[in-house]
Amino acid sequence: MTVEENLANGEIRYIDRRDGEVKTEVIYGERSLRWAYGNPLGRLAQWLLVRRWIVSAWYGRKMNGVSSCIRIKPFIEQYGLDENEFAKPVDEYNSFNEFFHRKLKPGARPVDPAPDSVVFPADGRHLAFADITGETNFFIKGQSFDLERFLGDAGLAKRYDGGPMLLSRLCPVDYHRFHFPCAGEAGIPRFINGWLYSVNPIALITRPSIFWENKRVVTQIESPALCQVLFVEIGATMVGSIRQTYMPGETVAKGEEKGYFAFGGSSVAVLFEKGRIEFAADLLKNTAAGIETYARVGERMGRALGQG
Repeated sequence: MTVEENLANGEIRYIDRRDGEVKTEVIYGERSLRWAYGNPLGRLAQWLLVRRWIVSAWYGRKMNGVSSCIRIKPFIEQYGLDENEFAKPVDEYNSFNEFFHRKLKPGARPVDPAPDSVVFPADGRHLAFADITGETNFFIKGQSFDLERFLGDAGLAKRYDGGPMLLSRLCPVDYHRFHFPCAGEAGIPRFINGWLYSVNPIALITRPSIFWENKRVVTQIESPALCQVLFVEIGATMVGSIRQTYMPGETVAKGEEKGYFAFGGSSVAVLFEKGRIEFAADLLKNTAAGIETYARVGERMGRALGQG
């Protein structure tokens, strides 16, 4: 089953790994999103304005203003966020954007300690593909994933041909810092210019190519357990800013912070060479059924199979 088929009733459903229950996503800005991707006039506006950096830049400046602080408490209440996790009190944030890419208290996201574990890079809704280039139902029936366009490099695409990929979708209500899924040496990030379409499934079922059309940042991680891993941040509408907080060339720990997204929804993809990782069974099962799995950063997404 595809994600598109699961959206037939108009709802975005996912399985919460914490309790195993199927839940319905509360969509931030749902009316605007459905209009922009489901209405002819909305699609025109999206093509002319919404996907362009200037709109995201304008909204980003708005969310950086002191006056945006008034949005913080209603947002917390509406989406049931846990203030006890925040690294500092709510009234100490100087803008909505500062709150949006907030840090959490130490220990709020424990990292799976097993030596062979590979962990989720972000809080969000995840899909796991055992063979991304062999995938023929990427969000919609008959859609393949264009790895070469996604990576912007034919050589890299060849290296990861037939390999696994984790796709993590962050909603505006999620914790928006992303972390390394494994230990290793992280290289210099490479920027790929592009548009800023929404990465919500409502948009993706109309245009799965969004993933290789949007702005992206690609980082290679040399991992003792997994060989070469690719970490890709994908910008989205209202996310013109992808910030890196790590130091390229230094050794990083599993679960260590890599960076953050400014305001909006966004996605992260992690690619592995063929035969390097075994994804958790529930992830693969849910993905095959066209449904995302909600899990948090630091939790186990699979195990490394070594370099042998």
